[in-house]
Amino acid sequence: MPVKLRLQRHGKKGKPFYWIVAADARSKRDGKFLEKLGIYNPNVNPAIIELNVEGAVKWLQNGAQPTDTARAILSYKGALLKNHLAGGVRKGALTEEEAEKKFQAWLDDKATKVDAKKDGLAKSQADVTAKALEAEKAVNEARIAAAAPVVEEAPEVVENADATNEEE
Repeated sequence: MPVKLRLQRHGKKGKPFYWIVAADARSKRDGKFLEKLGIYNPNVNPAIIELNVEGAVKWLQNGAQPTDTARAILSYKGALLKNHLAGGVRKGALTEEEAEKKFQAWLDDKATKVDAKKDGLAKSQADVTAKALEAEKAVNEARIAAAAPVVEEAPEVVENADATNEEE
């Protein structure tokens, strides 16, 4: 039975949410699957990806073929790297401890990059909010300045109108 690691679509129209599953290649996209390996939510920035790396590596070692999108997700979360390192351990190129050390170093580096992106997004959001607040303050000050002379001129016109009425 050919097995694929692929995405199974859930969620509502316009708001997709995916399960990462190991499924028979002949089954429907949203049909039966053998094992649920994780989730992928592209609706937020950065996207939320939760993946059972050990389960994914197990399926990859047993010959499961990931789809293009699933391959990108597995690569992003390090499942393909862990599979590669496990192959090196099987061949005797490195020990289990060395492989685990390399994988942890890669995970730490990846976490640093993701945190930097989150910080950059938060900073840009704060800058946009600050600029919008300053623009709103400028508009409010312009409105106040425009309204102030009108209020002073209006009573003078009214006083002149009263004087005209008295003369008649």
